[in-house]
Amino acid sequence: MDLGIAGRTALVCGGSKGLGLGCAEALVREGVNVVVVARGAEALQAAAARLEAAAAGSPRPFVKTVAADITTPEGRAAAFAAHADYDIVVTNAGGPPPGDFRDWDREAWIKAVDANMLTPIELIKATVDGMAARGYGRIVNITSSSVKAPIDILGLSNGARSGLTGFVAGVARTPIAAKGVTINNLLPGSFDTDRLKGTMAGAAKKSGLDVDTVRANRQKGIPAGRFGNPEEFGAICAFLCSLQAGYITGQNVLTDGGAYPGTY
Repeated sequence: MDLGIAGRTALVCGGSKGLGLGCAEALVREGVNVVVVARGAEALQAAAARLEAAAAGSPRPFVKTVAADITTPEGRAAAFAAHADYDIVVTNAGGPPPGDFRDWDREAWIKAVDANMLTPIELIKATVDGMAARGYGRIVNITSSSVKAPIDILGLSNGARSGLTGFVAGVARTPIAAKGVTINNLLPGSFDTDRLKGTMAGAAKKSGLDVDTVRANRQKGIPAGRFGNPEEFGAICAFLCSLQAGYITGQNVLTDGGAYPGTY
C-alpha cells in the first residue's frame, strides 16, 4: 500500500534506537524526510547510516540528525532550526525509571511530567497550527500500555503519560480535526528494547528472581507468546501518519500482543 506521505517531512524524537528508530525507519521507507533528535551523538550516527540505507523513493528523502535533549527548550529550538515546518511529528522521550512511589520526591515527579507530558504538548503547540494552515498533519505520541493497564513499578510513567492522554483527547477534537490534522497516541506493550530490559531488571530486584526468569514469565503472559520488535511498531506508526488514516484521531492505539485482557 502506498501510504501517500512521500515527500512529507517528519520530526522523530528519541529516534536513535528502539521504538523511535523503528518509526523513523518505517517513515523513510515510505519516502518521508526525517529529522531525528536524540541525546547521544554516537547512536545518532549509527541510526543515520541505517536510515540512509533504508531511504526509498525518487527523489530520495533526506535524513538529518540533531544531537539534543528534546525535553529542554534548547533541544526543541535545535530541532526547529534543522527544519521549520513539519508535516509529521512523532513525540517520544525516555520513560522515567521504575521504582517504589514512596521513594520519589517532587523533583522526580516534575522531571517525569516535563519529559512525558509537557514536552509532547510543547511540540504539539509548536506545530499544529502550521499543519492546519497547510491542510495536513499527523502527530503520534509514543506513550505506554500502562496508560490502559498501570504497572505498579512504573508509577511515574503511569501518571505523566495519563496526563498527556487526557490532553490529547481534548485537543484532537478541536477544529484542527477538520483541517487534516490528526493526533493519536501509540501505546506499546512489551517490545524488545533497552527500556524493557531496564524494567525487567527493576522487577527482578523487587521480586528476588533472576532477570531470565522474569523475562520468561513476562512472555508467558503475552498471548502472542513473544515481545514485539521495533520494526512492526514503526509500521503501525507509519500507517497512523498516512493519508489513509485521516479519519483516525484522538485514539489510543494499543500494541501489546494481546496482553491487555479488557474488552474496551
